[in-house]
Amino acid sequence: MRRRTVTAGNLEEILQVTAPAPAAEQTAAAPAAPPPGEDHGLRTEFEFELPRGYVDEAGTVHRHGAMRLATARDELRPQIDLRVKENPAYLSVVLLSQVITRIGTITDVHAGIVERMYATDVAFLQDFYRRVNSEGHTRAAVTCPHCEGGFEVDLSGGRLGES
Repeated sequence: MRRRTVTAGNLEEILQVTAPAPAAEQTAAAPAAPPPGEDHGLRTEFEFELPRGYVDEAGTVHRHGAMRLATARDELRPQIDLRVKENPAYLSVVLLSQVITRIGTITDVHAGIVERMYATDVAFLQDFYRRVNSEGHTRAAVTCPHCEGGFEVDLSGGRLGES
């Protein structure tokens, strides 16, 4: 920071230079706030398709769902959960239940729902969570078992040929 010596002669000049701008000039210079609902380039929710699907009490299979980005609170909250303290393996169940926003028509996703999922689907969701929150995307590099050619697939369950 640079210091300035002020004398009585240049005090008025310094006050004019450092005075706040009038309200009309401030609003013109301030960047306009984006309209509500406008995309800011940050994707916070990711859709997925479960390999097997969650079967509810009525026997309906739910395969499509969505997961939001995790917050620090989402990752800290399971640490104080008694179920996690008793069984550390329960951590992923509690964490997934907080970040999954819907599975099929179910919007109230809780630990009981994640508990009743097939192990294949839970493993898929754990990997999906890691990719979304650590890497910021849902793509995975794979190798064709026949031609050994490498390519990427989207784990969110998009059909072939769709972008």
